[in-house]
Amino acid sequence: MHLRTRVMPALVGLTLVLSACGGTTATSAPSGSAGASTGASSAPPAAVPCPASTAAASPAAPADMKIGVVTDIGTLNDKNYNEYSFKGAQQGAKDIGAPEPQSIVPTAAADYGPSIQSFIDQKYNVIVTVGFNLAAATGVAACNNKGTTFIGVDQSPICIKVDGSQDFTFPCPADSKTIAPNYTSLAFQEDQAGYLAGIVAAGASKSGTIGAIGGTSICAPCVRYIQGYELGAKSVNPDIKVVSAYVTNDFSAAAFQDQAGGKTFAENFLAQNKDVDILFQVAGLTGNGVLDAACAANIKGIGVDVDQFLSYPNAAPCLLTSAEKHLELAVSDALKSESTGALEAGSLLYDAKNDGIGVSPGHDNASAWAPDTQAKLDAALAGMKDGSLKTCPDKCGSLK
Repeated sequence: MHLRTRVMPALVGLTLVLSACGGTTATSAPSGSAGASTGASSAPPAAVPCPASTAAASPAAPADMKIGVVTDIGTLNDKNYNEYSFKGAQQGAKDIGAPEPQSIVPTAAADYGPSIQSFIDQKYNVIVTVGFNLAAATGVAACNNKGTTFIGVDQSPICIKVDGSQDFTFPCPADSKTIAPNYTSLAFQEDQAGYLAGIVAAGASKSGTIGAIGGTSICAPCVRYIQGYELGAKSVNPDIKVVSAYVTNDFSAAAFQDQAGGKTFAENFLAQNKDVDILFQVAGLTGNGVLDAACAANIKGIGVDVDQFLSYPNAAPCLLTSAEKHLELAVSDALKSESTGALEAGSLLYDAKNDGIGVSPGHDNASAWAPDTQAKLDAALAGMKDGSLKTCPDKCGSLK
């Protein structure tokens, strides 16, 4: 899940936590630059249904397929969600023989809708939007433009009203596949990636106590990451102590956007948990501050979502590994499926079975890994792929 810049109302977070506990429906997925939101009133008008869907439009021939990517705020080359999602679009386009994808990098949240509309106005066939922050604008655009295919990176669950706006009721009362049959979200099994990170952590820990800090307790992917992390660590050392904490209990900026605050929080956490010698961050930019604190305390850190040895080199001296979502693969695969008419609406799940998750190498800190760590990772991945390994507690649920 895109954690770097999310600021969402607490109600959204509650919905996501419920989805973590009860599960969401997700279908197993197949193995240059182009160039406003409105506030809700106290008594909003009745939702006007989007145009009825007619027969599904045939996918454009690859040579004629125009692919646009709307990233989140930031830069295209961020070594994170924006960059790897765009690289996936580039690779997918190359593999199917489509023209080079074009990109728009919004400068503010108010630009999400207009940026998407820009590609619609230019008759783009496929529009990829990056991260959960763009889910609201993507749902409305998909609902009103059935002839365009929309691929949302990490925007599950797709829960929308008849007008395409987000619905924060759980379970979703409406069928998104009916309202927006042209909208697909790429989801990831965070607990599996966390489990692998936990294996690395337990093998490297000298004290027998490891830690994890999430951005907010009402972020379902954060919870899944940390629950998987604990189970993975205990698979190596049943007696290991796993201490976890969350920066906040809401979706305020403190959760994912406050690097200085993340460092302070982690410093206090480590002062209270002096035996922790490895610290996993699941808090986006706030989490970079957590890694700063880990390095300053001369302990090892674990990154999230992408290989943070590359995305946050300041932490490279103490980074043990990162729990990964394979964004590039997911976007590339989705475009390949779209080119053959096989892309399914709704949520597509990327997990160990289709190489959608993993852990980063140890890079400069590979010597800190226990000698048998890679063998344990390989065995765990095999168990995830054949379904024999449980990576999340019963109350956690899954995306399947």
